[in-house]
Amino acid sequence: MLSQKNLSPQQLAALTALVLSVPITIGLFVFEPVWWVALISFAVIYLGSFALILYTLQTFIYRKIKLIYKFIYQIKASKREEFYYKNILPQKSIDEVREDVEKWAQQRKAEIEILQQNEAYRKEFLQNLSHELKTPIFAIQGYVDTLLDGAMENTAVNKKFLQNTARNVDRLVNLVDDLDEISALESGRQELNMQNFVIQELVRDAYETLSIKADEKEIKCTIKKGCEFPLTVYADKEKIRQVFINLIDNAIKYGKQNGHIESSFYKVDGQKVLIEISDDGAGISEDHLNRIFERFYRTDVARSRKVGGSGLGLSICKHIIEAHGETIHVRSKVDVGSTFGFTLQSKRD
Repeated sequence: MLSQKNLSPQQLAALTALVLSVPITIGLFVFEPVWWVALISFAVIYLGSFALILYTLQTFIYRKIKLIYKFIYQIKASKREEFYYKNILPQKSIDEVREDVEKWAQQRKAEIEILQQNEAYRKEFLQNLSHELKTPIFAIQGYVDTLLDGAMENTAVNKKFLQNTARNVDRLVNLVDDLDEISALESGRQELNMQNFVIQELVRDAYETLSIKADEKEIKCTIKKGCEFPLTVYADKEKIRQVFINLIDNAIKYGKQNGHIESSFYKVDGQKVLIEISDDGAGISEDHLNRIFERFYRTDVARSRKVGGSGLGLSICKHIIEAHGETIHVRSKVDVGSTFGFTLQSKRD
């Protein structure tokens, strides 16, 4: 039995022609009760009605539907598409056309929501970038103006001001370098120098590099017991070193006095190695976890700027790990600590 909600134009024309021809034929048979006259009348009326209705549907209704399809896809039709519009589209039922349009509307709605979300992120990013640039620029401007207004004659003052100016220039340079590195990683311009190396040795190097900062807060940096067995990974050693430096540096900055930073390493499925850097510091609230890898995103603006940094460290980590075809994740709880983890490919022969 045909579904009245899912009829093709041909089926709809046939059904309508049948509804018209049957009562007309019965009426003619009543006035002229000759069976062959009634049969011929039925055939002529049915075929004529079918042709007229089908022509009307395809010429007027599907011409409008064709325009709708061209509009929703927003492209000039190729020969293949013109064949589709002329031969395949008229075979579709009205319900199938409606489903196509509803699907397109849902896609457009999703695209608009993503664009609105991206626009909000873009505005926030530009505001943060503006603030990050203005802070050192205004500081440099203040020191230079003070020196030009007479402080240059005071040896003790001008040296201090020039040192502060140099620190702010370094901050600007680091900010630009970080942004350039992220852009290079995103665009694929920065090639990875892949090699085999022991991951535990690299984290020990990172610990040593940051040992002075860790000693200032009496933070102990260790490798988890049972994870000392050397695991070889295949990655860009210097890029992964940068990831370790950024993660450990953050753990020190937001760590507590006499705290503990611990690295752990696990072999996963014989093909990957899971690396985790854990601390017992301030932790991150749940509502910030989804955004901490965004550029310049800070969970505590005042405190973050006080401890320094460009606000790009975690974003750089994310892009480096993703450039390796892997992902980085975080688990955290306020006043308990944070654990950042990512995977790398195991040793290649």
